[in-house]
Amino acid sequence: MTASDTSAPAEGGWLLQALRRVIDVRPAEARALAWSWLYVFALFLAYYVLRPIRDELGVAGGVRNLPWLFTGTLVAMLAVNPLFAYAVRRFPRERFIAIAYRFFMLNLLIFMALLGFSSPEAHVWIGRAFFIWISVFNLFVVSVFWSFVVDVFDAEQGKRLFGFLAAGATVGGIAGSSLTSGFVEHIGQNWLLLASIALLEVAVLASRRLSAISDAFQRPVAGDDPHRAVGGGIFAGMTHTFRSPYLLGIAFFMLFYSITSTFLYFQQATIAEANFASRAARTAFFADVDFWVNVITLVFQLFLTGRLMGWLGVALTLCALPLFSVAGFAALAASPGVAVFVVVQVARRVSNFALARPTREVLFTSVPREDRYKAKNFIDTVVYRGGDQVGSWSYAGLAALGLGLTGISVVAVPLSVIWLGLSFWLGRRQERVEAEEADVAVRKAGALG
Repeated sequence: MTASDTSAPAEGGWLLQALRRVIDVRPAEARALAWSWLYVFALFLAYYVLRPIRDELGVAGGVRNLPWLFTGTLVAMLAVNPLFAYAVRRFPRERFIAIAYRFFMLNLLIFMALLGFSSPEAHVWIGRAFFIWISVFNLFVVSVFWSFVVDVFDAEQGKRLFGFLAAGATVGGIAGSSLTSGFVEHIGQNWLLLASIALLEVAVLASRRLSAISDAFQRPVAGDDPHRAVGGGIFAGMTHTFRSPYLLGIAFFMLFYSITSTFLYFQQATIAEANFASRAARTAFFADVDFWVNVITLVFQLFLTGRLMGWLGVALTLCALPLFSVAGFAALAASPGVAVFVVVQVARRVSNFALARPTREVLFTSVPREDRYKAKNFIDTVVYRGGDQVGSWSYAGLAALGLGLTGISVVAVPLSVIWLGLSFWLGRRQERVEAEEADVAVRKAGALG
């Protein structure tokens, strides 16, 4: 059975009918899609409970020290990436996912103890370590999810279904932001960390169930058993990325996104430090921004993402985020006020979560299985955090030269224009590969007939 086979019987009529009210899902896809949705929902609920705590601890340590935290994050990412590649090489996917997530759960237990019993002076340093850890945790657990999903669904399914899975991430973000904003002052940070641990275990359960029922969705490639270890070298993700123009293009897409996101993140931290005096107020502010980003994103993901990808194609949909970035930074250069910044930040993050992220994942359906795990993880983690590093120190350098919101926004506009051209090239390349694969499949079917 191929990935897009629709002849399989429906499994759970009520589930299929409920899903079909929102998206174009086929009978054989319903259970796998439901477990995938629960998986990503639990992950993002856990992360968005932790994210405002991370942001507040980062600001508490001083905005001027944030570039050093981004440097620490890159170093930690470089250390962890070969360990992840080794796990991918050694264990089947359901096993290394459980190992990776439970490793992070153990880390959270350690942070609970350290944050709960540290002195005020030690608390600042533990907060900085937590900031770095969360920045590593987020990229790894999310990258692993999308690598798994890209290994289960093909490009045609991705265009129809990835927007709905992205909506699961958004619902998790809304719930997590609301939970932290509403309860952080009443129950404290440690109970929220404990809730995140439980949610990560839910994600492990969902990944196991998805793997168990995924055989009907695997690509019929000879000798490519999805339940065996991927194999290969622990540095294959890096070497394959630099050898492939297509993967290198995706890496530069991620680099441009990360640099411009870091510019906006530093501007947000500066505004929060200047306008909110207490730690709880800053945490609530960060959580409120996350909440509204996710609410607006959800509307797009449920009703527009799949349709836009179908109407516009991968290339034009992928161009949405850099196009919003060009317009947003131009607006900030013209009027660098708090209100304009919030609008730009929300619009850009919505375009990323609703359009760029699911479309970018479709790009990886056109690469070999080893690259879907190793090269993708290298790009999603090391390259992304490398962009953070470039963005953070560039921001610090531009600020040292006397540039404020206006000047830094002017610098970001041409970067976003280059990013826009790269996005169009990547999308067109993926569309050509998909068309060639479809043509080969038709010729094979004709020969067999």
